[in-house]
Amino acid sequence: MTNAGMPRVGAREKVTGSARYGADHTPPGVAYAMPVVSTVGKGRITGLDTAEAAAVPGVLLILSHLDELDITPAGYIMAGGYAFQSLQPLLDDRVAYRGQPIALVVADTLVAATEAAGLVRAAYEEEPFAVELDADGTETVLQQEALPLPFLADVVVGDADGAYDRSPLRVDAVYEAGPQHQVPMELIGGVAEWHGDTVVVHEGSQSVGALRGGLARQLGIDPEHVEVIAPYVGGGFGQKNSLQPHLAPLAVAARRLGRPVKLVLPRAHTFHAASFRPMTRHRVRLGADRSGRLLAAIHEVDQQASRHDLLPATYTEITSRLYDIRNFRGRQRHVRTDTQTPGYMRAPFEHPAAFALESAVDELAHAAGRDPVELRLANDAGADPVTGKPFSSRHLAACLRRGAELFGWAGRSPDPCSMRAPDGTPVGWGVAAGAYPAMTVPVLARLRAGADGGVVAEVGGHEMGQGMTTALVRAVAGDLGIGAESVRVVVGDTRAVPHHLTAGAWGTNSTLLAVHAALRDLRERLRVPSEGPVDVAAAVRATGAEEVVAEAVTQGPGQPPEAIDRMRAGLVAPAGPDYPDHVAFSFIAHFVEVRVEPAAPRVRVSRVVSVADCGRVASPVTADAQVRGAVVWGIGAALSEHSEVDPRYGGFVNADLADYVIPVNADVGGIEVDFIDEPDFTLNPMGVKTLGEVALVGVAPAIANAVFHATGHRPRRLPIRIEDLL
Repeated sequence: MTNAGMPRVGAREKVTGSARYGADHTPPGVAYAMPVVSTVGKGRITGLDTAEAAAVPGVLLILSHLDELDITPAGYIMAGGYAFQSLQPLLDDRVAYRGQPIALVVADTLVAATEAAGLVRAAYEEEPFAVELDADGTETVLQQEALPLPFLADVVVGDADGAYDRSPLRVDAVYEAGPQHQVPMELIGGVAEWHGDTVVVHEGSQSVGALRGGLARQLGIDPEHVEVIAPYVGGGFGQKNSLQPHLAPLAVAARRLGRPVKLVLPRAHTFHAASFRPMTRHRVRLGADRSGRLLAAIHEVDQQASRHDLLPATYTEITSRLYDIRNFRGRQRHVRTDTQTPGYMRAPFEHPAAFALESAVDELAHAAGRDPVELRLANDAGADPVTGKPFSSRHLAACLRRGAELFGWAGRSPDPCSMRAPDGTPVGWGVAAGAYPAMTVPVLARLRAGADGGVVAEVGGHEMGQGMTTALVRAVAGDLGIGAESVRVVVGDTRAVPHHLTAGAWGTNSTLLAVHAALRDLRERLRVPSEGPVDVAAAVRATGAEEVVAEAVTQGPGQPPEAIDRMRAGLVAPAGPDYPDHVAFSFIAHFVEVRVEPAAPRVRVSRVVSVADCGRVASPVTADAQVRGAVVWGIGAALSEHSEVDPRYGGFVNADLADYVIPVNADVGGIEVDFIDEPDFTLNPMGVKTLGEVALVGVAPAIANAVFHATGHRPRRLPIRIEDLL
């Protein structure tokens, strides 16, 4: 590809403030909405007094379950629907969790809407509730019985229990990861306005197709009468991957008032208005011979769930495949609690799964007296141990070797508490590996080549800061041999093309696959050679037209045609990591140095080296940023981020950025990023895999393993707190 050093597309617009996000849209006559939320953990609304709120000057409308809203639930995204949960608030008097919306106030000004929302008075008949895994009143269900789908069945290979019992070396430990929230910079919210019979929505989303299809279902209108526009998303990380419960009431309010209505949720509301990473508990048992060669692994997981939905869990998808383990047994269970439905947050299952497995592997290396890198290399897999299929590509060993060299791992003293900084501060070095499935989803890409020499690429994807548009501009410009300034990418707009949900697991590789196919079609329509630079303006003029349009729809290998129909409808349809002829994953290795203040003891991450195997690096600038950002995420996940619950009242209590502690610059040491950069042409013609999610996987256990090396204390719970090291 050309334009190797091109800057990130949209960077200037973002830093100068000219980039327009969903809630930046302020049409004439816009009104403002503010939700009222429940203050009990569970129960029924027995009374709702809105008189004082309605008397606030400027209040236009108050919607609640007492009104006929004519809204149909959109259905759970992982059960054939569009929304992050099956529960749609404001339709009845039931309260399923603290923080659930119970009314929506609309006023001429945001000040009036906020004041009035605080004056709505609700009376409740309270019921017992549970918000923790071990609380009374929870219900535990086995995933393969509750969700009897082949791809969600427990992974079982060989005789793990028998092999474990016969193993000379054994590790048996329980690891816990607390609930977390995505807290992207952009708050949840947007604008709904009606143009005749068409509702137009401006809202930051990772799935404008789901908003379109879901809102159409909820309002009982044709999807052709729903337009969703989201050219920029100010961070999603899974929070904005589906329809959220505010949008349908917002559209109803806009229709009843005959004017646009804007809603921007306060930060505290976002902790209950969308999904979150559920708390999980992992019991890991590893059996090995005395050299540390893995003979068996058993990974049992309990995952928090809501009462109304089950988030399909795939924790064992990577733990069964990270190493050459011929005897593996997984078991995944759901523990129903009284919260909103948990969901996806960057590396949703893989991050806590890797924490559990890679911590246990480090414990095994210590018990075997083996270097942690050497033990991992000795257990590398040549083929997928679950299916026996070849990997499309696997360069985990190269990641480990290169990372060790860059980090200076050879200088590590093996014994815990044996390394000190010049000032006497305990120093620890840790390593961990990670993997993430290389998935592919259906994408439609349309290229419009103009007589002016420019090319517009309309693609079914979303730009949420990961750099997708930069990769697409590079792909089009590089293929045609034109300047990046001659390419414009349109994403996140249902007026252009249909959209599948975009996630870090498949966004860039899937859109690049479609654009690659559309480029082949464009060259044929322009009657130019299949490769080499193209004088686009001359080629278009030679056709006698002002514009030449090419289009392609692509999908994952082995996917049925129905997957494309689902994409067009805004429903999810991923393929992989198990394809007909191979299994595809991205891999990474993280090396971490920590320093532990002796008095507190407070952990500081002083440096990190991360080496990724993501196939061909489609955009070096944004790829490097992805990994650096993920390392910062990992530091937060390992050391500070935790959504606190109060079992007496329900809900999340640290629902702001003052108390939900994310890393700041002072918490982040040096980060060095490198890539194997080996194309994977088995997976797709561009040779790209995935990066956005795998970059996080393994950071937390690398930190935890470094903490053990520095202190001799083995952290088995995230986040690692000072009291865990006393």
